[in-house]
Amino acid sequence: MNLSTRSHVEQRALWPQDGRHVLAHHDANTVIVYQAYRPSTAAHALRHGQLGGPDFSFRRMSWIKPNFLWMMYRSGWATKEGQEHVLGFRLRRAFFDALMTDAVPSTFDPDRFASPASWQCAVEESDVRCQWDPDHSPSGSKLSRRAIQLGLRGETLHAFATTEILEVIDMTAFVAAQRHHAHDDDPQLEIPVETVYTQQHGG
Repeated sequence: MNLSTRSHVEQRALWPQDGRHVLAHHDANTVIVYQAYRPSTAAHALRHGQLGGPDFSFRRMSWIKPNFLWMMYRSGWATKEGQEHVLGFRLRRAFFDALMTDAVPSTFDPDRFASPASWQCAVEESDVRCQWDPDHSPSGSKLSRRAIQLGLRGETLHAFATTEILEVIDMTAFVAAQRHHAHDDDPQLEIPVETVYTQQHGG
């Protein structure tokens, strides 16, 4: 796995404790997002460098998560049925930023929309949803900080699953190794290096 890692305890001290923040493993040009799949879907992605195969559906919304620990909470550290294999996908920041810009909140936000009707119209027209959920500690406890996940459908999902993936990273063995240290204060728990992500303007 070619992602740099660091102790969770060390990183936790540097992260915001509350509010909405996108924590992600990123560099100047790319960002990593995560999903968890059944073995057949993961094998297809690793073999072909893109998503597809008989067990992957392009007809329903697919949710990507830039926050590693949120993915661990959602998949039970890769123990839940159908989520036994965790993959990281390296995307161009320009594409990820476009998703962030195009995303419509999954629930009505009066600060962004004049009425529920106008929000519903935006939902129907957009291929991207955003949802801010409670972030979680390694043990699964809810935190005050909120973590984002983005739901993709239609042409945007197809682009993400095929042409926009720069690299597919198999995280499964790493997750299995770290699962034994998935306690909030375990100094041996290593996770990918994540810092607060900000969108690049003009890109």
